[in-house]
Amino acid sequence: MQRIYIETYGCQQNEADSEKILGMALEMGYEKTDNKEDADLIIVNTCAVREHAELKALSNTGQLKHIKEKNPSLLIGVCGCMIQQEHRKEDIKMKYPYVDFVFGTNMLDRFPQIMKEVKSRKKRSFFVESYDVNKGEIKEGIPVARAFDHSALVSIMYGCNNFCTYCVVPYVRGRERSRKPECIIEEVRDLAAKGYKEIMLLGQNVNSYGKDIENGINFAELLRRLCKVEGDFVLKFMTSHPKDATHELIDVMAENKKVERHFHLPLQSGSDRILKIMNRRYTRDAFYSLTEYMKEKIPGISITTDIIVGFPGETEEDFADTLDMMKRIRFDGVFSFVYSKRKGTPAAVMEDQISDEVKKERMGRLLSLQTEIQTEKNREYVGKTIRALVEGESKSNPNRLSARSKEGKLIHFDRFNGSDELVGKFVDIKITSAEAIMLLGEVIK
Repeated sequence: MQRIYIETYGCQQNEADSEKILGMALEMGYEKTDNKEDADLIIVNTCAVREHAELKALSNTGQLKHIKEKNPSLLIGVCGCMIQQEHRKEDIKMKYPYVDFVFGTNMLDRFPQIMKEVKSRKKRSFFVESYDVNKGEIKEGIPVARAFDHSALVSIMYGCNNFCTYCVVPYVRGRERSRKPECIIEEVRDLAAKGYKEIMLLGQNVNSYGKDIENGINFAELLRRLCKVEGDFVLKFMTSHPKDATHELIDVMAENKKVERHFHLPLQSGSDRILKIMNRRYTRDAFYSLTEYMKEKIPGISITTDIIVGFPGETEEDFADTLDMMKRIRFDGVFSFVYSKRKGTPAAVMEDQISDEVKKERMGRLLSLQTEIQTEKNREYVGKTIRALVEGESKSNPNRLSARSKEGKLIHFDRFNGSDELVGKFVDIKITSAEAIMLLGEVIK
């Protein structure tokens, strides 16, 4: 039996794509391996959102050369967002001659045909599956080999129409395309029947769901219908765009206990001037008002965000506006990124690019403030009992297990006799102490 190894970079949408690639591969007779040295087929699923992710994928693809030298019959394929960029596709062709084929983000359903074509070639040559990010219907019924038995990723739409000036997603994922609601509901119903406890709804902008479907329902209504599916599970979703996040959606969350008490809402900048240059199409006041409505309707809700540090032209006053928003809203978590140029985006050619030294200094101040806020907020949980889903072994301490609450809080607790049997189950945990990045507690037996 031939073995397949998949290396995935980037967001959860990429992880969901890799689960489909693996699902098709298993049906084709492959066996999954976690050791690339033993593989007959290696797939590298790439990301293009930030330069760091691209360079890491390219570096690790370069390391496959020695494996190919040991095993000339090994097939290597590269797919994902990075490959949708012409200059990266050419990089792969010219600098990585041991890569056999590449295919784009909307060609997943053609994976079996791609493999058949690659294998049928008598002479080894670089194969490119032709693709257009804005063509092709969403194919249903693709087999999925899920990474976990208790947690599932469900893509509800693909692509993005927003064209933020720093972002390549619309170019590499295409325009927004929504799955039919009945297909999504059926998939969630099947997962719930199989005992999945956590279901994550995915889209580049889930709040735009249904706008491209004639007489389609919106995301709030989709969520409302999914909450009616029988089963003991939590519904999660990402990512939301502030300009499309509605009071109706927040009301649906407040009314339905199946939806997690956590909202990830990317701010990106606290400066109205920078938000306009970013083409984000909301103001700091509108963003703040939305978070206040969340807190009013869903007491105890956890709000997390994304922030870009050092966007072109960002002044000290602009950055101060960002810090001010952090102090006013008091986010439960911030995913902060130093701005990096993305070829083909308007921001990449803007004047007033910020120096690395200034970016680094500002990032340090942002992280210091957020650590202080998170620590204070997490300490509010000490002494409380929280229901959480046990995810598995802690990534930082093998003597502990990690769990995730409905508020998205990471909780660690010490392993004990029989504790491993709790993985994939909901438990009650009494919080005993708190740190900036996690809570510590004891399982109530």
